[in-house]
Amino acid sequence: MKTANPKKRYHRYIGYIILTILLTILPFIQINGNQIFLLSFDHKELHLLGTAFGASELYLMPFLLILLFVGIFFLTTLGGRIWCGWGCPQTLFRVIFRDLIETKILKLRKSITNKQKNPDYSNKINIFKKILGIAIFFIISLIASATFLFYFVPPYDFFAYMHQPLDHKILLGFWLCIAIFMTFDITFMAENFCVYICPYARVQSVLFDNNTLMAVYDTKRGGVVYDEKGSLLPPPQKQDKTNECINCQQCVKVCPAHIDIRKGMQLECINCLECVDACSDVMAKLNKPSLVNWSSPNAIASNSKVKYFRGATIGYMIVIAIILTTMLIMGSKKEPVLVNIDRNTELYKVRKNGAIDNFYVFLFENTDKKPHQYSFKILDKDFIEVLKPTSPVYVNAGEKVKEVVILRTHKNTKSSKTIPLNIEIYAKDDPNIKVKKRTIFAMP
Repeated sequence: MKTANPKKRYHRYIGYIILTILLTILPFIQINGNQIFLLSFDHKELHLLGTAFGASELYLMPFLLILLFVGIFFLTTLGGRIWCGWGCPQTLFRVIFRDLIETKILKLRKSITNKQKNPDYSNKINIFKKILGIAIFFIISLIASATFLFYFVPPYDFFAYMHQPLDHKILLGFWLCIAIFMTFDITFMAENFCVYICPYARVQSVLFDNNTLMAVYDTKRGGVVYDEKGSLLPPPQKQDKTNECINCQQCVKVCPAHIDIRKGMQLECINCLECVDACSDVMAKLNKPSLVNWSSPNAIASNSKVKYFRGATIGYMIVIAIILTTMLIMGSKKEPVLVNIDRNTELYKVRKNGAIDNFYVFLFENTDKKPHQYSFKILDKDFIEVLKPTSPVYVNAGEKVKEVVILRTHKNTKSSKTIPLNIEIYAKDDPNIKVKKRTIFAMP
């Protein structure tokens, strides 16, 4: 007798566990004192792979957003709504609440293989179990929402702030609101969020093609269940005894999105592959392969392998590679000190002794994790001296300091009204920190 294939459900559970562990510990991993990823509104910093970028260095954010959207397009074109079934927190938490808490722990549901039948709330015991289940999940929501906030507030800061929560009402409010919404969403809205609210379902049909991976019912073997208008036909074996679908409805009962996969591709389908597991179990008892497979329409029609590499997927991979390369190049050029030079509104001032002064405002931003003393010098212009400041500029880690700078020359060049200046700014206490800036020196 043919045995059922290993259940995709268990593969998903393993994926959920790995993803949960990874996302939970990631905020605690630091490289050079920085997180792997952090978008801190408090410190006005972006941490990316252990490198901290200040508010004035957020040129990488557009690339991250482009990468996010292109990555979603690529993933959808290749694997359909695989994210929804295998990585989306909505699906993960629904499995925890419905399959674990309601079914396995509280026994409100008889089996995880029938998701169409809701628990019976006609007796008080089940109502109490429902309230208890919501309370248990609210605790899980508090942990999950705190983990989510770790990507915006460093975990060590978060725990320190929560020691005095009334002094940090905004953070406390965000934490509680996210947890409350998550609880309401998972326990009451359920899959209605995926079907009616999530915008991803609306864009997927544009990105799908006949080579996209999805749960596909084989009409050639099983028989047609719905006509072209979507109307239900008689059971397949009543139409033709050679049709293999026995109309057991197991693929329908197990579907968390409440659809019949035999109707064809539907935007409600989240690619959880529960229907594949259900049909595999039933058909294995008949010594036949499953009628519902994780494949593509073209592969099922031609009885061939799924075509992963095609024009659309290759194009997306090229774009993703270009974006990542650009981000790596730009990220590697991060300057340890940022200096902005502004000229005074007064172009120059001629002193009684013939000296010519120019006035500037230097804004030093220390992007390093330790304080530094900064100084600067004029390159290739020995006739221009630094009148002010007379000592190095001290800047604490992550801080900004403005410094008035006065440059003077006794040489009056009649040939040019402006002299281009190359200025080298360097840290007195670290020879590896130096940047070059350009400005001008105005002449009468």
